[in-house]
Amino acid sequence: HTFHRISIHLALTPAEQAMQMLARTLLALATCAALLPSAGAFLGAPVPTVSSLRLLNSARSSSIRLKPATPALRLPQRQGVRMEAATTEKFEFKAEVSRVMDIIINSLYSEKDVFLRELVSNAADACDKKRFLSLTEQKGSADNLAIKIKGDKDKKELVIEDSGVGMSKEELVANLGSIAQSGTKKFEEMMKAKELQPQGEDAVQLIGQFGVGFYSGFLVADKITVYSKGLNSDDGKTFMWQSEAGSGYSISDVTGAEEIEGESGTRIVLSLREDCEEYTEAFKLKQLIARYSEFINFPISVWAKKTTYEQVEDEEANKDLAEGEEKKMKTVPVETEDWERQNTQKPLWMRPPSEVTADQYEEFYKSTFKAMDKPLTLSHFSLEGQVEFRALLFVPGQLPWELASNMFDEEAGNMRLYVKRVFINDKFTELCPRWLKFVKGVIDSEDLPLNVGREILQKSSVLRVVSRRIVKKSLQMFEDIQEKGGEDWATFQKNFGKYLKVGVVEDKDSREDIADFITFQSSNDPKQTTTISEYIKRMKEGQECVYYISGDGRAQCEISPAMDKVKESEFEVLYCTEPLDELCMMELKEVEGKALVDLAKDEVQGIDDKAADVEKKEQLVKDYSSTLEYLKETLGDSIEKAEVSVSLRDSPANLAQGKYSMSPQMQKYMKARATAMGEEADMTGGAGMPSVLQINPEHPIVARLNAEIQGGQKNEGTERTARLLYHVASLMGGYEIADPKQFATLVTQIMAGGNGPAASAAKAPEVTKPKEEEAKEEQAKVEEAKVEEAKAEVVEAEVVSENKETKKEKKEKKE
Repeated sequence: HTFHRISIHLALTPAEQAMQMLARTLLALATCAALLPSAGAFLGAPVPTVSSLRLLNSARSSSIRLKPATPALRLPQRQGVRMEAATTEKFEFKAEVSRVMDIIINSLYSEKDVFLRELVSNAADACDKKRFLSLTEQKGSADNLAIKIKGDKDKKELVIEDSGVGMSKEELVANLGSIAQSGTKKFEEMMKAKELQPQGEDAVQLIGQFGVGFYSGFLVADKITVYSKGLNSDDGKTFMWQSEAGSGYSISDVTGAEEIEGESGTRIVLSLREDCEEYTEAFKLKQLIARYSEFINFPISVWAKKTTYEQVEDEEANKDLAEGEEKKMKTVPVETEDWERQNTQKPLWMRPPSEVTADQYEEFYKSTFKAMDKPLTLSHFSLEGQVEFRALLFVPGQLPWELASNMFDEEAGNMRLYVKRVFINDKFTELCPRWLKFVKGVIDSEDLPLNVGREILQKSSVLRVVSRRIVKKSLQMFEDIQEKGGEDWATFQKNFGKYLKVGVVEDKDSREDIADFITFQSSNDPKQTTTISEYIKRMKEGQECVYYISGDGRAQCEISPAMDKVKESEFEVLYCTEPLDELCMMELKEVEGKALVDLAKDEVQGIDDKAADVEKKEQLVKDYSSTLEYLKETLGDSIEKAEVSVSLRDSPANLAQGKYSMSPQMQKYMKARATAMGEEADMTGGAGMPSVLQINPEHPIVARLNAEIQGGQKNEGTERTARLLYHVASLMGGYEIADPKQFATLVTQIMAGGNGPAASAAKAPEVTKPKEEEAKEEQAKVEEAKVEEAKAEVVEAEVVSENKETKKEKKEKKE
């Protein structure tokens, strides 16, 4: 606080003393307000103003001096708060009508086509209101309720007419003259107030919500004219409401040809803009009705040309016709104009499933989704409670053509959202996860949070409930197909198996449920795929884990050195032949309590962790320590380390990955992905990421290499052998050969008969035998030599004897 020393010299009369007391009070309040503004507000005292402080000067013979003293602590000054008697006034928002209209026309809707949806929906509401009043208040007739649309190219006009409830003059002012005032909303409130809520077929399905749909007509029209005769009008007159966008409106009564026929109805005439003349064409109108208003309850007809064919006499051919002969006829096309009914398809999802046949479902699927195939299965259900909606889902019989080139094509609308049978959009990705992109469906709900233009689906708890239910029902459909089995299940897996695997990777909430339906190739059957659950049922006694291996294909998986690890036990192995397969295994981690284990890892659970093998490995590591060091020294950063494996059988070496490293197939995928995105893949080492080189101590090549290294024979031959071990393991394991030139040179040297361990490795190597066995073999060789020597002596004696006999014979002959 800042303290002030106040010095006052008084020589005052009683009247002046009273004035001085007032001045002192004002001064104290002013000081408090300056130093502690909240104090005055807290005490409820008014803050003195400058004018009130001038009273100080009126005190005669008084001298008031303020001398600031040295402050002990100075705080930032705060603005005083003036406390006055609270007065509250209410005001209504004002809007510039022309600006509001401009926003509705140019900013509320992104497509011009939706104007027809909005106006047809309004016409349908008018017909529904009339039907309701005829049932509850016996007003008017519910017969011949219909909507008609006609384009006039010459006048550049589009006419939309309905035989609904219509509007009186007062209703025209209230409904069309007030922006965002929904007549439908008021009608619903009136129904609730009168407790009129018919059920079943008599239930009212009103569409309008916001009271701005009518003004979407200005998206395509410069001027809108409305002719209407109200059912509630006492005079039965037809009134004309007319407006140009942003310029107000006028109302007048009409007579003659422009009057509305019948007891009530409305006719809307749109004077189209120059760039919107396409909306006078019948083909365009039919297209929009089929897209947006196909399932409106009331008949929608379009005025269109029809071509029919009639049989008439062929005058040219009958010129020379003889008397009595039958006249020749010809077929000629005849063009006529007439009303064509457009919405013949029924909204099956609004009916109970028990009332719909299989043929009706199939016809609905083909017509709604423009499909040629027959659905594998379907699900027709509804949800009631806090969130209400109806849905009809289909699993296609073949991959939709729009997903053939891009499995997640954003333009491929698979879920069609309707609100009270009026199509809204099929591009809402929030309705179901993208791994269900192949499931076709119709969803009808009025609880979903749409924006005014019905083009944006806002995120909410309602949306999450709908999405979860769609996922649940989809999984039930997949289960039905799986139980059916046979060709349907094989077709489903062939066309949509990848989508399910994407679901395992992306949908953490449903991951375990989806895992029941994903399939893999297996060592159990070369022709049939299997699920993980089926694998678990076939597991051998004592098997703890589910084993899998990755490869570019089945053949690559089968020749992998890692398969040696299950040869003795004959455990079944799942083959992950696509990147998605391996990603599924990484995300699942375990199924039904069984761990998913990659055989290509350096430590394989259930195989390398056996107590007997651990002790054996410890001893082999000591025996091969020099060889392991030599391999690491020779191969350098190409490998993380070299180690002895006791689970390898036929292969001399194997490349394995650490616990958190990627398989060779995943490395290739990541490298290709980085290249496609214009990035440089962060892969180092000979085969991508540094691997663990596992050697088989029982293989002759490895045993010979170990003997030579322990004997001190480290030369070009041993280096060649070490590198060949690595390259062959890379090739067999599915890795890329980092240095093809080096590999080719090594192989060429062997083919040329090069000396050294590498060349010897290509031949059948000699294995060092125990000394006792060598002594026996040596003794056998000696004995064999003696036998051969004896044989030679016998042969020589026989030859000498034969020679002697031959000389004697010659002598006798000579004699």
